[in-house]
Order: sequence, then C-alpha cells, then structure tokens
Amino acid sequence: MRVVTWNVNSVKPRIPRLLPWLDEREPDVVCLQETKATDEAFAAELGEELAARGYEFAHFGQGQWNGVAILSKVGLDDVRIAFPEAPGFPDPTAAPEGRAISAVCGGLRIWSVYVPNGREVDSDHYRYKLNWLSKLRAAVDGEAEQTMVCGDFNIIPADRDVFDPTALVGHTHVTDAERAELAGLLDLGMVDVQRAHWPQAQIYSYWDYRAGMFHKDLGMRIDLVVAGAPVAERVQAAWVDRKARKGTKPSDHAPVVVDLDTAPDGNVGPMVPPPSRPAKPAPGSVRLPHSIAD
Repeated sequence: MRVVTWNVNSVKPRIPRLLPWLDEREPDVVCLQETKATDEAFAAELGEELAARGYEFAHFGQGQWNGVAILSKVGLDDVRIAFPEAPGFPDPTAAPEGRAISAVCGGLRIWSVYVPNGREVDSDHYRYKLNWLSKLRAAVDGEAEQTMVCGDFNIIPADRDVFDPTALVGHTHVTDAERAELAGLLDLGMVDVQRAHWPQAQIYSYWDYRAGMFHKDLGMRIDLVVAGAPVAERVQAAWVDRKARKGTKPSDHAPVVVDLDTAPDGNVGPMVPPPSRPAKPAPGSVRLPHSIAD
C-alpha cells in the first residue's frame, strides 16, 4: 500500500499538477493539507476526477485557509472530523479549524493533519499550536499501534532536518517545546518513518518559493509520516518526490511517499531525484527569505 502526504498549498491551482501526479505515482492513500477550499468546492473541483481514478475522499475545509483531505482506493471507513477536545482559535472552545481528518483505510487509522504554524514564539498562536498537538496526542493514544499520522507538522524534528539551524534561532518550528510535543507522539510507540528508514540522509520536504531556495536545496523537513511500530516495520520505501516540486506552479512542499509491504519503484532513496547542485553555505551566511511565521 502506497501512502502519501502532500501540502498542496491551495488545491485549485494545483489540480493540473495533482491529477497527472496521481496517474504517475498511483498512490493508494493520499493525505492532502492546506487545500484552502470548502467541502463543497473540493467536491465540485475534484469529485468526478477522483472517482474516475477509483478514489473515495473525505475533506474538512474552511475556504480560504487550512483544509485537509484523505483520498483512498483501499476503503474510507469511520471518517472522523478533527478530534476530541480539538481547540479552536483564538477561543479554544470555538469550533476547530480544518486541520485534522482521519479514516480507516486498508485496515489502518490514517490521519491527515495540518499542524498550526505557531507564528511567533510565546504568541497566542504558539500556545495554540502546543495545545493542539497535546490534544492530537491524546486522540491517537490507545490506537497508535495501527495508526499513521501524516501531514505538515510545522516542526523541524532535529537540527539536521534544516539547511542551517542558525537561520531559525528565535523562530518557531525548532523550539524545545514543539519538539517535545512531537517526541510525545513518538513516545506512544510511533516512529518517524522516513528518518527511521534513512537515519543519516539529508532530507527536506519544503523549500521556500523565494531566493532560489529549491534550486539551492536550502530546505527543511516538516512533512512527516509517523506510524505505529508494527506499521513502520512494514515500510519498504520512504522518499520525498522532489520531481513534484519542480516545474510550473508547484506547491512549496513536495509529497512524502511511504510504501508498505511492497515498493513498486524500489527503495529509491530519501529524495527523488536527488538535488543536482545543492548550495553549501557557511553556517549563518544564508538568512531565511521571509519569516516562517508568514
């Protein structure tokens, strides 16, 4: 079973890329984030095309921001929108934003999550992010063994997962508190699948649009697949499809592909194709082209 997570950064302009990509890679389950569409608009834009390709889908969206979806060829059962006690923003008791959806696909509970950005350390948005992650962990606890949590975590798990850790000093995504929340999810007996499969490799899944960051391979790994240990043992390949980040009107994220039980393309590497001419700047010599709070 091929499971993919992809932050498409607005699904409508990405349709000319998404549909051919589905035809090329033939994933069984696709978790999308940042669709920026209502449920009705998502169905109207993609429903017929997905059905023609054998996909059922579930979507939880808000229109101009957020939005998550699951596409599945292997069943879409027990769909859950958000999770118990999911906080809203700015009022934690408000209705949850379109940031989490899950379903049983191919016998596994699969989540598509778009973790809040956090914006600035110690801001209301940052505290919302930590609270949201804590509640997600509680929702996964008890069924983690046969679960995959896939999505844009907006957390860089370790310093090696960013082109230059010094460039993010003082920013979100790298704070001890955020990394502790991710570690709490792993403490449930879950595994950061791609890092486990490629423990020493340089791997990125996001490159800012500006300043030629993609072509210089100045990226960060924030799109993760976290799976229960028995599921992680089934992984035969885990890779970032860099090809999908190239060309006209791409998302700033690339899909992360995880193959369970069989690997149709083989154990192809951590990023496909690998960067051809990555820059090798000295630490501190390259600044982020914009705040990751944007």
